[in-house]
Amino acid sequence: MRKRWLLFVVLAFAATPASAERLQFDHRLYPPLKNVLDSGDKDMVLFNNSNPARLVDLIATKGKSARKWTEALEIVASTPPRELATARGWMDAIRARSDKLCPNSVTIIAEDANSVTFERRSPACKAERAEVALYRLFAGKRSWFQLTVLSRTSLEDGARAQWLELLASAHLN
Repeated sequence: MRKRWLLFVVLAFAATPASAERLQFDHRLYPPLKNVLDSGDKDMVLFNNSNPARLVDLIATKGKSARKWTEALEIVASTPPRELATARGWMDAIRARSDKLCPNSVTIIAEDANSVTFERRSPACKAERAEVALYRLFAGKRSWFQLTVLSRTSLEDGARAQWLELLASAHLN
């Protein structure tokens, strides 16, 4: 039963049309994420497919549930937006939205032709869902993907390093 649940969650991550790219990453690199997925605890996972052009999975790694999380991984698969051409442009749009909400800082961690990894810190900002967010954005040819680590408090150095390793393992197929 646990393996079926894990298979469902993995398939949901890659729930894109057959001709589209698929996002893959090694969930085992962050032990709390692996534990949640292995447990089959449905309360820790939310899947929103109400908009077929934007599929969202939220997996709580800390907290009582996916609705009451303190740390979570959000996975978004979407069609490419017409107004943005690159992952860097997407990052700039996220930053512009955050800048309107409250003071924050953004640090680029890694960037290549199709993706950008960055950290956003918004201390004491009630308008943001999380104080710390680590993003990895992928601009594929037919699908765009966003992996976001959300934390309502600061991340411990060890957890941050593991999350960054997980984000670095992500790639499009």
